[in-house]
Formats: sequence, C-alpha cells, structure tokens
Amino acid sequence: MKEKFKLAGLEMKYFIPIVVVLAVAVALGKLPQGMLGAFPIMIAIGAILDYIGSKIPIVKDYLGGGPIVIIFVSAALVYYNLMPTKEVKIVTDFITTQSFLDFYIAALIVGSIMGMNRKLLIKAAMGYLPVILGGVVCAILFAGVIGFISGYGFINAVFYIAIPIMGGGMGAGAVPLSQIFGQAFHRQPTELLAVMVPAVALGNALAIVSGGLLDKLGKKVPSLTGNGKLIKSQDAEMTEERKQAPLQYEELGTGLLVATSFFIFGNILSKFIPIHAYALMIISVAIAKILGLLNEHYEECCAKWYNFIMKNFTSALLVGIGIAYTSLEEVINSLSPIYILLVIATVAGAIIGTAIVGHFLNFYMIEASITAGLCMANMGGTGDVAVMSAAHRMELMPFSQISSRIGGAFMLLLTSLLVNIFI
Repeated sequence: MKEKFKLAGLEMKYFIPIVVVLAVAVALGKLPQGMLGAFPIMIAIGAILDYIGSKIPIVKDYLGGGPIVIIFVSAALVYYNLMPTKEVKIVTDFITTQSFLDFYIAALIVGSIMGMNRKLLIKAAMGYLPVILGGVVCAILFAGVIGFISGYGFINAVFYIAIPIMGGGMGAGAVPLSQIFGQAFHRQPTELLAVMVPAVALGNALAIVSGGLLDKLGKKVPSLTGNGKLIKSQDAEMTEERKQAPLQYEELGTGLLVATSFFIFGNILSKFIPIHAYALMIISVAIAKILGLLNEHYEECCAKWYNFIMKNFTSALLVGIGIAYTSLEEVINSLSPIYILLVIATVAGAIIGTAIVGHFLNFYMIEASITAGLCMANMGGTGDVAVMSAAHRMELMPFSQISSRIGGAFMLLLTSLLVNIFI
C-alpha cells in the first residue's frame, strides 16, 4: 500500500485546514503572541518550503536543498512585505528575546555529544581532531591570505567566510557564530548572518562536487586512497555506535532539563571566563562525556531529546532564521567574484590541510580529506549524506558525524578563543 503524502507528519486532509486556520488568523490579526502563535506558523511554512527545496534540481543536490530554500524564501517574505509586520515581530521575538534559538542550540550541542560513543569520542580527540584542525588551519589561512591580497580583509575573510563554512552548517554553525561575532564586534547578528549564509550554501555545493572529484582522483592514483577505509590501522571500535532503547516519554523531559542546565552552566562560567557561553557549554559537556560523569541512561535521554528537537523543529527554526536574521538585501550586496573565490579557497584549504596532516597521522589522504575536510565544509547532516554519496564512501558516515557534531562544536570553541585574541 502506497504511503500517503504528508507534511509535518500530517496527511493533506489535515494539514491544509491547519494552514487555512493560520492564514485566517494572520489576515484577522489574531495570531497569538509568543510560542503559541510562532510555533504553528513556523512549522507550517518550514514543512512546505522544506518539501519544495527537496524537489528542486541542483538546489537539492548541491546547495543544501530544503534548509537553504527555507531560509531564503522566509527572508524574501519579509523583504517583499509578503508577511504582515505583526507576524514578523511574533516570530522574531520568539527566536530572539524569547530564546528559542538558544533552546535549540542547547539541545543540539548537549545531545549530539552525549549521544556519541565514548571510545569513538576519545579516539577522535587523539587522532581525528588533529586532522580536522589541519584542515581548519589551512582553510583559514587560504581564505585570509586571499582576503588580504584582494582587499576584502584578512579578518573579514576568516571570520565571516572561512569559519562559517567550516562551522557545521546553519543551526550548529552560522547561527551561533553570528551571536558570538555580534557580541564581540558590536554588530547586529542579522547583518553578519547575511554574509555568512551564502558562504555556507556555496561551501556546501563545492564540498559535494569535490567529493566526487576526490573519488575520481582515488581511482587514478590508488596510493592515495583506502577505498572506504580511513585509517591504515582501523579497528571496529572506531565505527561502533550505541543502540538506543525504545523511547520512554519522560526521557524527553529528562533530556530537556539536562540540556538547558548545561546551557545555564555555560552562562554562569562566562561570567568568570572571557569565552562565549556556547563554547563553555561545549567544554563542559565534552568533559562530562569523556569522564562518564552522567549515567548512560541520562546521556541517552539527552540524545533522544536532541533527535526529537532536530526532527520536529529544525525547519521551524530555519524559518525563524530567515525572518529574524537574514536580510535578503545584504545577502545580494555581499555576493561578488572575490566572495566566491574566498569560498573556493576555504574548501581547497580544508581538502589540502586534512590530506597533509592525515598523511602524517597514518590516515589515507583522500578519505581524510572527504571526512575531516569536506564534512566540515558542508552543511551538517544533509551535507554529510550528499558528500559521502558523491564520493561513494557511505561506510565512513560515523567519521563524517564526528566532523559535523564534534567538529562543529570545536569551531564554536575555537572562534571564541580567536575572537578574544584578535579583539
């Protein structure tokens, strides 16, 4: 029996009446304030745009698909005054002053780290993270030098293009980075995100294409590749993933409490340590995970809460990012030939840096570039799948997940440190 078409988990005979109710509420000015009004309109718009983005050729294969369409179309609703001012304010307030963005990021960071295999995390810190770092350093240097030579500016190229590309996509990368930079540079996150979003999208496209090209290079130069094997002395523990028990509903509440408590703890530490609260939260969670300070049951609760939030609210959050944080006018003004060259330099640096460091740490060069380089430069989970598919290396997905989860968190931490050095 063919499965019925659904959006937001609902068949059309239920979804369409909900959209009609929302449209009438908007037309009459009766959409409630706060999350009661923001959630349904963001979820509905996000579901529609995500589906559209998943069907558009080129966009779905190279530019990130649904997430990119959601952000830019949502921004266009504001830019062309297609959404009433009252509703724009409801969504904007919910994302910003009512802290839904922080709520989402707390779930993302705590759950993704707590959900990882501890042995994998420790081994990654010892061997894989240095390879990631090699790619990050080269990506930053390549972009910075090109920015300096071209007049774009070393600092601008590094902070607004290279770091966002290497930062883990939108929700875990560009968005929290815009908060960190906004605080450090005394600029509006909306202004910064308008520069970062196109870089992340173009970087994702270039990473996918590069995955296919590296696969072809491996066929021509067999000595560079392990044909799907990353480390020359790889063992089964490196790809072992913990199997989750069936969901118990109270576990979501437990995960919520633990995640938000880590976020609050990061805020407390930021009063005494001159690093952004996000970065301090990441350090705290990583230490707790490595030292086994939480019972495995509670770690699993955090992972389940993260999966729940990611599954149900990512598209909604991206609508909020488009409406509250993305200025279409500034996006258009930021695009230029030098901007595109800086994106190319960043991805090239990620490939070359991971290949060189990987070679000296007993990694196969092409596999190191694909997992530690391109999976840092793409847009997180969906980008990982696209890159691995293009490179025909799906068996390396656990390592791409380290790049997206731990690598993205590492970039937030590194950024907080760099901001304190340069500012």
